[in-house]
Amino acid sequence: MTVLIVGSLNTDILVRVRRAPLPGETVLGDDAQVQPGGKGANQAVAAARAGAAVAFCGAIGRDTFAPVPRGALSAAGVDLEDLRELDAPSGIALITIADDGENSITVASGANARLAPEHLPAEFTGVSHLLMQQEIPPDTVLAAAVRAKAAGAQVMLNAAPARQLTDELWPLLDTLIVNEHELAQLAGVPEGQEESAARSLLSRGVGAVFVTLGARGSLVVTANEVLKQPAHKVDVLDTTGAGDTFCGVLAAWLSGGAALPEALQAANVAGALACTKLGAQAAMPTRGEIEAALSAL
Repeated sequence: MTVLIVGSLNTDILVRVRRAPLPGETVLGDDAQVQPGGKGANQAVAAARAGAAVAFCGAIGRDTFAPVPRGALSAAGVDLEDLRELDAPSGIALITIADDGENSITVASGANARLAPEHLPAEFTGVSHLLMQQEIPPDTVLAAAVRAKAAGAQVMLNAAPARQLTDELWPLLDTLIVNEHELAQLAGVPEGQEESAARSLLSRGVGAVFVTLGARGSLVVTANEVLKQPAHKVDVLDTTGAGDTFCGVLAAWLSGGAALPEALQAANVAGALACTKLGAQAAMPTRGEIEAALSAL
């Protein structure tokens, strides 16, 4: 069965700096690097490297930035039959990475913001899991969820960047993936109350809420259980793409029939491994690397 990812793809322009600039301040950095990115494309690559059969639906322009993300997806073995070329600029992201590993990102959505319901695959045949994010229009997210449900697929949403979801979308979500900040915004509660916040989202119809907690690890809350996974200790170089790695690997493990505890642990470890290298897709671990880390626990 296939993991279908409907989402964004960008060209990332990365610059390492000693520290993030203050408002109005110019900070000199290292040489810029150009890499493929976009939350949708990142998660597609992560899932493919983790061993899943992956198809991608997104929108790209016909400009000089288009070949970078397209080539990376193709090289990862992602099916691009539903990648749409539009008369719009391709998406780009400007990423500043500080010496402590933290990053700040500015995104120019371009074609990603024009991905419409009519660009979705006509059929979801053979799709076991649909994984989406929120760098594409909300009506496209909803339309894809409706079609996936009708086809019997599991619907997964990484609610990033955070924005409130429509009443129609909540009960269509089998899996919601958020970080601690996004969880607090969606639930309307202060940060630090992850379990109660997740339960409030379950009451809206979500099947399971996965929460990434940075150095505190991750957890999943369902109607029947709360599973916690401590952080996998690594030397952090760059956190860019760690959350996307978590999402993609989670989809890969679930599509392979893994139980929630096993899938949570694999995604948690993979997200940590992605922090040990520079960049997003370039840092994403292979299935062999993930399994080796799991076997060493």
